[in-house]
Amino acid sequence: MTDLIRVENLVKHFSAGSGFLSGVSAVVKAVDGISFTVRSGETLGLVGESGSGKSTTGRLLLRLIEPSSGAAFYRDQNIFALSRAAMKPLRSKMQIVFQDPYSSLNPRVTVSNILREALELRSLSKSEQENEITRLLETVGLRNAHRNRYPHEFSGGQRQSIGIARALAVKPEFLIADEPVSALDVSIQAQVLNLLLEIQQSLGLTMLFIAHDLAVVRHMSDRIAVMYLGKIVELADSTKIYLDPRHPYTRTLLDAIPIADPEARPAPAPAEANALSRSGYTGGCVFRARCRYAQEKCGEQPPLIEINPGQFSACHFAGELPKYAAKRV
Repeated sequence: MTDLIRVENLVKHFSAGSGFLSGVSAVVKAVDGISFTVRSGETLGLVGESGSGKSTTGRLLLRLIEPSSGAAFYRDQNIFALSRAAMKPLRSKMQIVFQDPYSSLNPRVTVSNILREALELRSLSKSEQENEITRLLETVGLRNAHRNRYPHEFSGGQRQSIGIARALAVKPEFLIADEPVSALDVSIQAQVLNLLLEIQQSLGLTMLFIAHDLAVVRHMSDRIAVMYLGKIVELADSTKIYLDPRHPYTRTLLDAIPIADPEARPAPAPAEANALSRSGYTGGCVFRARCRYAQEKCGEQPPLIEINPGQFSACHFAGELPKYAAKRV
């Protein structure tokens, strides 16, 4: 399986302004030197707490924001080296489904015009556009009668389906789903997730699925990359992440997943130290301030290395962690 997307040492720092007295500008390291690949036809899950740099990574790959340094390749073409004109035809190959369906759709435009705006990039005739609008609505589970309605006339799940249809209108190869169900009711989330799965499998799309819920990511992903404070701390097949996580932060995320069993009584986790802030990070393992296994060596930054076939971890003691008691999720 070939790599559709290849990311090499990607960095994005934001200026947080200067202190009132010090006058020194603070720097937020939203993405701090990450590297990974997305194979053609697979779904790579990108998971972590809010503020870990997941959405920033997705926007960098689409070049909605510019990187501080590093490279990202689409079929061996460096996205960040392209001019504005050269980037334009590539944008139709890479699309995004945004987190909030309530703000990502123009409330003053009907569904048909939302989709038609995207279809104009394909140089279709008006009759072909009308037929394609019908097909796209059917693909995402909506009726042709919905085409003349406005976004406010739909439920949250239906609005997200419209956002998915808009992304599919230009026939992309690579789709970024940026927490596509986090703003939806739990009863609707499964419908949207199953719709994304069906579309990904039927169209052979390559997908980067961004979320903070490991249970959702497991349902969607072939491989999972775990991010913390702008760094990837673990990368492995979905099954390995759940059965044998080799980074303490991954275990912390898994322990936070609720079990749907009223009789279950999870053992209390050992107390953790205070989390490092981005501004307080001065080097070493980014998770060491919260890690129950932290030692003096953790003052050095651990590289992301392969510890088992296909499983990478950025922990000095990845091979020495005790066996993990996997949860029923």
